[in-house]
Amino acid sequence: MNVEIKPLESSDKDWVLTIIRHWGADFVVTRGRKVYPAEIEGFYAVNETGERVGLVTFEIVNDQCEIVTLDAFVQWSGIGTQLIEQVRTTARKRGCKRLWLITTNDNIPAIRFYQRRDFELVAIHRNALDLSRALKPSIPLVGMHGIPIRDELEFEQKL
Repeated sequence: MNVEIKPLESSDKDWVLTIIRHWGADFVVTRGRKVYPAEIEGFYAVNETGERVGLVTFEIVNDQCEIVTLDAFVQWSGIGTQLIEQVRTTARKRGCKRLWLITTNDNIPAIRFYQRRDFELVAIHRNALDLSRALKPSIPLVGMHGIPIRDELEFEQKL
């Protein structure tokens, strides 16, 4: 799909909140901390008719860039890949040495997606969702494909 990637601006905050709230709150939990995607950097994808078709948010801390959220509203169209490429380019320009992210053990489509884009599984944080649920009780016990959600999987790319 032919899309244009644009940086998020402060005027996009309400739209980002609308997207993130479908996960049960205004924040996500990653590695035991709350992150508010509407308050951090990101990009969105726009198709030829002006419709927003994707969103990625990220945080750069020192020489590491964490992809916090990634949503492609049209699957199998290259939107997620293009958004990741934009984050990777930005991270490199800012001197990052590592691009990383967390997903849960039930998210088989994401595991497949990230591995096909040269991310390596570098850690399994066993039972990390116990802490995550303490911060965000709306996280379900069972996720995709009937798989119990227990662990955080950490993927990375060296830049």
